[in-house]
Order: sequence, then structure tokens, then C-alpha cells
Amino acid sequence: MGKLWKSFTLATAMYSALPTPRTDWDNDSMAYAFCFFPWVGLVVGGAELLWWKLAGWLEIGGLLFAAVAALLPLLVTGGIHLDGFLDVADARSSHQSRARKLEILKDSHVGAFAVIAMGCYLLLYTALWSAVTPHPALILVPVLSRTLSGLAAIHWKNARGSGMLASFSQASALRANRVTLLVWLFTAALALGCLPGWEGIAVLAAALLSVLYYRFMSHREFGGITGDLAGWFVQVMELAALAAVVLVQRLPL
Repeated sequence: MGKLWKSFTLATAMYSALPTPRTDWDNDSMAYAFCFFPWVGLVVGGAELLWWKLAGWLEIGGLLFAAVAALLPLLVTGGIHLDGFLDVADARSSHQSRARKLEILKDSHVGAFAVIAMGCYLLLYTALWSAVTPHPALILVPVLSRTLSGLAAIHWKNARGSGMLASFSQASALRANRVTLLVWLFTAALALGCLPGWEGIAVLAAALLSVLYYRFMSHREFGGITGDLAGWFVQVMELAALAAVVLVQRLPL
């Protein structure tokens, strides 16, 4: 129980801006951290649900509703995944060798392409929120994105063999993390498949396409994955899933 609690507090502190007790970064704390990665997604989804209810009660819609819905994931997570998305945007835009791209990922400076990518991402994400009709499937999107990101971190090659993601992977109790993440995945997929309408299926399709592209792109351009690429995937999958829901809501199905 001690290891589980330490892993829970470490995962919450690492992947969210929620207040947590101080936890040492050691093997005990990191051992089961991936088990609780989707939990942060559940908090994000819960925050979105509360905002939908509040916005409905206050009759808030349009741009204000969309802007708050788009900002909530950043407020809950502290922007850790968006930071990875921006680093990857800079690295990919350099069109350099794998080694040079990995160096750019470690650079703490923000390049022009990262700023452009952030503006485009937030603009499109907000626009999609303004176009969507809130649906329960969207609550599960942050859970699914983090579950798939965690499974990739455990199973796929690490591009550097060092860094934060590698530290978590090497310290993790692989069997326990794998089984727990698969339970998260099965539960989320089953719930999405059982929801009324086509929105749940659209989210699953977007997740599948996103993870396939993540695998292809990361191994071709970087030789594996890193923590920044894991954050990039979370952002891309959540954008793709929202776009897929908007699409099916517009189609005459």
C-alpha cells in the first residue's frame, strides 16, 4: 500500500497541477506511477463535465464556453503535455537528423515554430469546442489518451534510453502497470462502445489512427519515443477525438 500511495501522489504531482503531498523521486515512488496516469485524465474529464453543467445553468455558450473548455485541460495538468507538443513542433520543423532533433527536444528555449504550433492548436481546439454538442464520450477522451500513452511508454523503444520517461519505464513494475493500463483501456473502450450515438465509435477510431501515426512518426523521425513525444501524442489524440465527434455530429447518420 505504501508504494501504491507514493506512486499515486507522484503521478498526480507529475502529470497535474493538483496539490499533493511531497513525494521523493525514487524507485518505490515511480514503480506504479503509470497505473495512475489515466486517473489524471479522469480528473480532466470530470472538470469538463462540471463546466458543462455550470455553463448550462448559467446559460453560457458560444466562444466563452469553448474557451473555458479548451483551457481546462491546461489548468488541470499545468500544461505539461502541451510543453511536449511544443518541443516536438520545434524539433520536427527543424528537418534535421534524429540526433539533432533529440537535442532540440532537450532545449529549454521556445522556438518560433513552437509558438506558431501552439497558436494553431489552441485556435483549432477552441473552434472545435464551439462547434461540438457536449457528449459523455468526451469525458473519456483524456482517460483514453493517457492510457495509450502509458502503454506506449512501457512497450515501445525509448529514443534516448534516458530522461524522465525512461526513468519511469525502467523503475516501473511492468506487469502491474501493463495489466492496470489494459484494464483502463478495456473499461474506457467498452464504455465508449456502449454510449448512444456514433460519438463513442468516433473517439475510438480517432484514438486508433492517432496511436498508429504516433508509432510511425516517432520511430521514423526520432528512433523511438521520449517524454516530449508522449505529451505530443496526448495533445494530438485529444484534438483528433474532438474533431471526430464534431464530424459525426454533422454527418446525417
